[in-house]
Amino acid sequence: MAVTLAEEIMLLSLDDASGEAKERQSAAWAVAGGILLDLALAGRVAVDGGRIRVTDPAPTGVPLLDERLRMVTVWAAGRKQAPKVTQWLTKDHTKAVPATVDSLRGRGLVHAEQRKVLGLFPVTRYPEADGSAERELRDRLRAVVLGGAEPDARTAGLLALVHGAKLHRLAFPDVPRKQVAPRLEQITEGQWVAEGVRKAIRDLQSAMAAVTVATTVAAVG
Repeated sequence: MAVTLAEEIMLLSLDDASGEAKERQSAAWAVAGGILLDLALAGRVAVDGGRIRVTDPAPTGVPLLDERLRMVTVWAAGRKQAPKVTQWLTKDHTKAVPATVDSLRGRGLVHAEQRKVLGLFPVTRYPEADGSAERELRDRLRAVVLGGAEPDARTAGLLALVHGAKLHRLAFPDVPRKQVAPRLEQITEGQWVAEGVRKAIRDLQSAMAAVTVATTVAAVG
């Protein structure tokens, strides 16, 4: 079973040694967006005009995706018009992260460790157990963004989410943002995927940008 977009974003966020999530809030929005984009790539949902519509409720065979497909189907049922992408991301982003981490644990890519903060407060961290998937992921992203390779649809979508949620430092920790941002913009606007998926990518990227800006403003305030 291929690693999902949400799992790839989570792998970028989790520190390999400590298991602590970096850029946690923005990564959470991108994880939820990654699940939606995978469902769009699988032909289960359409994302257009900033709204979500379930087009095929049939399971994909991937538990992480199928649970979200079920939830979106139930949540959207009975509404007069398709719900907004930002509404779903707001509803799901905090729940999507633990579901995605559980999926990574099930694959054996991370493991759970109980620790105490300041020697008092118990927390669970998820350090790396098998680094092969993350190494392949980072090599693929660098080949596309820094090496000029053409992305496939999933890689283009992942990079659009990274760009929209401003997770450049997670994906390219040793490269200045100004060096990678133009290439990410080019990939987002490119003809790498079918028009329907390209609309989904654009809408999800816009949603990422909107919710991360709103979150930053709220945090500062």
